[in-house]
Amino acid sequence: METFLPYLAGNFIQTSHSHIIFNPHTGQPVAQTWLCGEEEINTAIRLGLEAEPDMASYPAWKRYEALRFISDELIKNKAYHADLLAREAAKPLRYAITEIERAAQTFLVAAEESKRIQGEVIRLDWTPAGQEKEGIIKKFPLGLIAGISPFNFPLNLAVHKIAPAIASGNPIILKPASSTPLSTLALARIIHQTDLPPGAVSILPASRTAGNQLVTDERIKLLSFTGSDTVGWEMKKQCGKKRIVLELGGNAGVIVSASANITSIIDTCVQGAFAYAGQICIHAQRFFVHTSHYDSFVESLKQQVANIHIGPPEEKDTEFSAMIDHSNAQRVESWINEALADGAELIYGAKRNQNLVYPTILTNTKPTMKVNAEEVFGPVITIEPFREFSEAVHKINQSKFGLQAGVFTNHLDELNYAFEHIHAGGIILNNVPTLRFDHMPYGGVKDSGIGREGVKYAMEDMLEKKILVK
Repeated sequence: METFLPYLAGNFIQTSHSHIIFNPHTGQPVAQTWLCGEEEINTAIRLGLEAEPDMASYPAWKRYEALRFISDELIKNKAYHADLLAREAAKPLRYAITEIERAAQTFLVAAEESKRIQGEVIRLDWTPAGQEKEGIIKKFPLGLIAGISPFNFPLNLAVHKIAPAIASGNPIILKPASSTPLSTLALARIIHQTDLPPGAVSILPASRTAGNQLVTDERIKLLSFTGSDTVGWEMKKQCGKKRIVLELGGNAGVIVSASANITSIIDTCVQGAFAYAGQICIHAQRFFVHTSHYDSFVESLKQQVANIHIGPPEEKDTEFSAMIDHSNAQRVESWINEALADGAELIYGAKRNQNLVYPTILTNTKPTMKVNAEEVFGPVITIEPFREFSEAVHKINQSKFGLQAGVFTNHLDELNYAFEHIHAGGIILNNVPTLRFDHMPYGGVKDSGIGREGVKYAMEDMLEKKILVK
């Protein structure tokens, strides 16, 4: 069994707390690592603080070279990293490969953005007192950053914290999800080959209790968290004066308007609904379909879902596999059963075998049901009809979340109405809300979080503006 050591400020370490990672599909061990505690996190904070001046003065060309090297190495060893990701997270290999490619792209984007941290010069003679004065505005690294990443994209969502931190000249401590730390620890082996200053990067698997020090410690300048809304908002209460960026998921809605071409969108909708067993923050969860298309959409979707290839995540033909663990599979099953008991109708699915919850389609649901009101984070979707486009937009907005939404329409007025009135961080035209490009601003409103990811936009939170008046 392969072993992966925590990475503490440029050194690989071993603690007294062994931690075995199991394949969620087979239940068999994948690899061994070790959990860090208060002592290791304190050391990482101390060494990260010591690294602040070195990272701030680390020239842009060196940041570029380090980030480009990491990107190239991920691609060069894509098969290894994808296989590891598939086994630790039960992510079908086809999606694991895509995640490795996206992580490499994110590092490449960060390499480019490291050269584009621009300031500005402003005139101050807008008033008589400012005559012959000007201001020079420069952006400086904020300082030590803490990142906490989730299990569902264990590499790329961690990279969306690590890469912008390096690009903006900030040291970072990353706590990966304890169920899927291997991908980031494998990444640490690549980072270790760069000449980044000691203390620039620490990747420390830890329990939630030990990791909470990254939330509360006043020496950390910014906390970037991706995870559940319940945990994220509690962190905001505890984080003190530090900056905080929260990406907290949602229950993304999809509108299929009367002008949509049903036959051309079914494959896309199935993928948005059931890729990685729905364990995606922008999983297409709530579908609102115009009455003229409702019956044909439901039937086509049902037929397509019945043909999804279910199997071991490591096999190249697998499209759908187990959820991350037994407790989440049980939770999703209970939400399905609650909805059915409350009057929902089953179109397809509603079966569970250990960690495997089969793709499930429900209709005749209520906005208050958990399958609509909460983030299912599992392979469950609801489909409801609508008559007027404004009605569908209203249904999308009947949610405490607002991350992304998908709108299938060929009418410009409907697109403009959706863009103006849907309360979400992103509107995706003629595609599912699951679509994301790693350089675009990404984040939500309402309970979906605060701030934006996407390398350039993440860097803005990691930089401090300072003005020189002369």
